[in-house]
Amino acid sequence: MMTSTSMAGGSAPMYHLCAGSGDPVLFLHGMPTSCHLWSRVIDRMCGRFTCIAVDLPGLGRTPRLPGGFRELDSLAATIETLRMERSIEKWHIVGHDAGCAIGVEYAHRYPHRVGRLALLTPSIFPDLKPFYLFEILRRPLLGELMAPVINLLFWKLVMQVVLESDLHTKSERDEVIRDFHAPFHGLGGGWRLMSLLRWGNPADVLAAMPERLTQLLVPTLLFHGKRDSAVPQAFAARAASLIPDSEAILLDSGHFLPVTEPETIARELVRFFDQAIAQGHSQRPAGSAREFPRFCAAD
Repeated sequence: MMTSTSMAGGSAPMYHLCAGSGDPVLFLHGMPTSCHLWSRVIDRMCGRFTCIAVDLPGLGRTPRLPGGFRELDSLAATIETLRMERSIEKWHIVGHDAGCAIGVEYAHRYPHRVGRLALLTPSIFPDLKPFYLFEILRRPLLGELMAPVINLLFWKLVMQVVLESDLHTKSERDEVIRDFHAPFHGLGGGWRLMSLLRWGNPADVLAAMPERLTQLLVPTLLFHGKRDSAVPQAFAARAASLIPDSEAILLDSGHFLPVTEPETIARELVRFFDQAIAQGHSQRPAGSAREFPRFCAAD
């Protein structure tokens, strides 16, 4: 269970939760979720690791930044400030969805502060196509007109359907959705969601990502769900082929792997991070650790 909460990050504070003890691990959620995306994974890891999960700007309890998600360098700098404020020498980084791009940017800019990197459903390539309802919100005028309707439709229907095959009771789904929905609740919620999603053109914001991947100095573990309708499975395969020291795992699941596959994710992360102690960070040929995809049955 999460044990402490605080705001940190200097001039751009980020709300974060911390639990456990041991080597530190930073968890970065995607869009439009929150640090609670990781609760079920952290519950299974906090006996071995100090687990820190942040609310990224504009999501959860963290105020929105003017540049939003388009300024990956600023987000990486804010995370580095958090590391320094907590007096952490080095930590492992775990990202999901848009959090993967932030994790890669951080590892590129601060390579000696990262032990190992894990990327779940990596939304990191310039040819990323935003979810079709989000694409409507990103369009001028049409987005303003449709924001209240799409906000209601997304949280009340789409998220229920997406989670239904993995979380079988409505109470489980409602609990997850309630926290993610919180920043976008109320009369202005649709426009707040619209503003957050207008983070720029993926072709521009993510233009440097392919080259960043080839330059990563840390061992990297990738996960993807074969039933993910939001991020192409090919993204994980492409990332695995570019990262010098990588392995990839394909799960029989959808997009929200930390929610729907916490046992498998936690087990594989513990195994992967324990390797940092058992062996050095020796380089291997790109993508050679395990042939992609490796099917891993959910527990």
